[in-house]
Amino acid sequence: MIAWVDDAPGREAMDPAPDGVEVASFPDDPAAAPDREQVEFVVPDWQAARGGFDALPALRVVQTRSAGIDWIIDRIPDGVTLCDARGARDAAMAEWVLWAILADLKEARAAAEQQAERRWEYLDKLRDLEGARVLILGHGSIGEAVEARLAPFGVREVVRVARRARDGVHGVDELERLLPGVDAVVNLLPATPQTNGLFGARMLAAMREGALLVNAGRGTTVDTGALVRALEAGRVRAVLDVVDPEPLPEDHPLWGAPNVIVTPHCAGDTPGAERAAWALCGEQLRRHAAGEPLRNVVRDGY
Repeated sequence: MIAWVDDAPGREAMDPAPDGVEVASFPDDPAAAPDREQVEFVVPDWQAARGGFDALPALRVVQTRSAGIDWIIDRIPDGVTLCDARGARDAAMAEWVLWAILADLKEARAAAEQQAERRWEYLDKLRDLEGARVLILGHGSIGEAVEARLAPFGVREVVRVARRARDGVHGVDELERLLPGVDAVVNLLPATPQTNGLFGARMLAAMREGALLVNAGRGTTVDTGALVRALEAGRVRAVLDVVDPEPLPEDHPLWGAPNVIVTPHCAGDTPGAERAAWALCGEQLRRHAAGEPLRNVVRDGY
């Protein structure tokens, strides 16, 4: 059996391959690779996935190193199992979300702008995280990690929202009525047909005046035009790691909008997260070779 993997740093964290399994780098032209008929397991990056996997007749498992699978799900052949890296990047994502909330509350953008201008001016709009109400939209494993990191800061309440209601978690159909009661919304939604544009003008209008939107999920879940208008009107504030479109064009109005901080889709890409993702890939390869059940199998787009 052969496994092809993208050759990013951290691959050594997969640990030794199982007996009888050869791990090799993705070739430039998979269709021309002499060993392609023996490839059962792949760990692709977006470039390797771009051409699809039809040239690999023995392929059984596609394992991503990301929790999001919107970039690859439509390229998976029938009969092939897709697994995501759910859990591997939870800590990194949760740390970024906590930073995003604190950066907004403590006027990080204004402070950086003043420093760049060598201007000493009192920051009079600092806010408290203690006593705040935070809504987590898309409350899965990353949401749980976010909630755990909010606890020491004395947050008054965490409102949990997921695709379907369950004990202690509201269904997404309740979102609009929940928004007026919270100070910050942390959006962790994946990109699916159901979530595309979900957070549009209506949801933004339902948010409390001056509330914060943090988006670490997918940019397509938020209507960017509606968000820009809400920012310019002073209705909301935002910290965004993901936007729509990506990359954000140089002339896009979001760059110059007030009350927003933008980072370039990097929240989950830390050394620890990379090691954990590669370690998961190694575990999955060993499970596949041993005929054991795989973790994080994607079903119904999740």
